[in-house]
Amino acid sequence: MPHEAISVFDMFKIGVGPSSSHTLGPWRAALRCLENLSLQYPLATVKAVTVLLYGSLAKTGKGHGTDIAVLMGLMKEDPVTIDVNSINPKIAQIKSTQTLLLGGEHTIPFEFKEDLVFLTNESLPFHPNGLSFLITLNNGEQFSETYFSIGGGFVVKEGESSAGNREPVELPFPTNNAADILHWCRKTGMAIHEMVLENETSWRSEAATKNGVLAIWHAMRDCTYRGCHSKGELPGGLQVRRRAFELNKKLINKQPYDNYEEWLAAIRKGGNSFNYILDWVSCFALAVNEENASFGRVVTAPTNGAAGVIPAVLQYYIAFCEGGTEEKIIQFLLTASEIGSIFKKGATISAAMGGCQAEIGVSSAMAAGALTECMGGTQQQVLMAAEIAMEHHLGLTCDPIGGLVQIPCIERNTMGAIKAITASQLALQSTPDFALVSLDKVIATMWTTALDMNSKYKETADGGLAVQVPLGLSEC
Repeated sequence: MPHEAISVFDMFKIGVGPSSSHTLGPWRAALRCLENLSLQYPLATVKAVTVLLYGSLAKTGKGHGTDIAVLMGLMKEDPVTIDVNSINPKIAQIKSTQTLLLGGEHTIPFEFKEDLVFLTNESLPFHPNGLSFLITLNNGEQFSETYFSIGGGFVVKEGESSAGNREPVELPFPTNNAADILHWCRKTGMAIHEMVLENETSWRSEAATKNGVLAIWHAMRDCTYRGCHSKGELPGGLQVRRRAFELNKKLINKQPYDNYEEWLAAIRKGGNSFNYILDWVSCFALAVNEENASFGRVVTAPTNGAAGVIPAVLQYYIAFCEGGTEEKIIQFLLTASEIGSIFKKGATISAAMGGCQAEIGVSSAMAAGALTECMGGTQQQVLMAAEIAMEHHLGLTCDPIGGLVQIPCIERNTMGAIKAITASQLALQSTPDFALVSLDKVIATMWTTALDMNSKYKETADGGLAVQVPLGLSEC
């Protein structure tokens, strides 16, 4: 079987909440469609654009901001750099003027209810997250493309065999599964993060990779800090109040600080009791996913719905395990990305395909393995930690109330983070050579579980908590 080359920057992407598959993916699909269109026709020749949303994108797209994301992409806005505070005003302008600035340069008529179509009873065969762009030119000619948002911000155009349009590369240490990782580590004597760093040189220099990984961490760090210092109510109609602000305020206990470094020092002064650390891990995770639910800037890790797990565990490592050096942070994120990549290759990281086990479960496994490597664990212990974390998320459904990435999504990130730390501790105290269950077996089990899972538990808001808590929300 050929080895798929997945970079650390495929697994970790800076973007905008609340969903990697329903927000970032459609946004990137719109950008790609716009780019392909402009290669064939001047944008000034476009008369009209209609977007069709299928399956899960249609069922929970409004709560996940799919409509907003598509329009931002068609306007050529960059999800990495856009001022997130400008999104709502831009959408309001489209609605009030009934026009869209295509590519940021050409104004066309656009009516929300007519030109953004939610086909809730239709699904395309390749993947539940499908969307089509139907473009009419002034001369009557038609241009159309269909894309699939397959999880984690990855996008596949209809007819493509893999996500993206990047040139294929030959990695020095290609991997499809955990057995491959272990093979290369044994053959070379490398730690997992060292193997990943060597693979990344197939795309760029080592220095560029390290700088890019630190930029990912800075985005995670800033998101965590913002979330701990933002109060109020989350958008969408559920009237969910932010909790990280009050929890941070309580835990910090009136210690003064003016920036992240001073905040970190204040956290450390509070001690290291079990309850204190547990509360902080929850606070870190809540903070990130409350930002995510508010259309804030987050990092897919490996998805937006699970964006809080890895930052929370990494922040725990920095605050309470003396892991704050740049080298240790890079080591953590490189290892996490490799574990996430084999879940993507062997199963899925899309809740629309596999339920929440594919998001919180995968992120917890990534965090557990990364923490174990940074704490001095062997390669076998790293893989064992990832296995333990996923094993205890198997079968977790995705049943967002109101189609919003809030309940139960935000709290699930705290659970995923805490399970990751527990899994790491168990692995560090274990002898993996005698383990009965391998990571590859758990990944295979996760995939068969995903295939067996009823579709109503796959990010459709048609089952579970989503139907047990009736809301009557027509626009969420």
